[in-house]
Amino acid sequence: MIALLATAAPAAMAQGQPATVGQHASTAPGMFGAVLALLMVLALIVGLGWLLKRLPGGGFRPAEGLKVVASLNVGAKERVVVVDVNGQQLLLGVTAGGISTLHQLSGPLPQTPPPALPNFKQLPNFAQLLAQKLRKEP
Repeated sequence: MIALLATAAPAAMAQGQPATVGQHASTAPGMFGAVLALLMVLALIVGLGWLLKRLPGGGFRPAEGLKVVASLNVGAKERVVVVDVNGQQLLLGVTAGGISTLHQLSGPLPQTPPPALPNFKQLPNFAQLLAQKLRKEP
């Protein structure tokens, strides 16, 4: 590389032209190039995400016929889980070392109602509560 540079400089001087440094270097990309590169990266991310969803075995799809019914933490890394496998429920112990079957349930667990959202119409008026606290009445 150094030999090439050493021979190029005298050749340019012999032609009577001063050697200009960086005359063949490309110019810095403009704003259009930066935006175009950003859009290409975003398109690549979206395209790879779409491809991962379409690949067999990929993605975050739940397994067919397998559903976690209930889970309870009993320690830092231990939990007890009720799993429904094709209509049959199993009580499993899950630890850092493995998973073991604790019991095979004879009947399904009763369904618990989903937690209800609070009724926001029955809440006290925030402005009144704030005014009451700011007055600091004993």
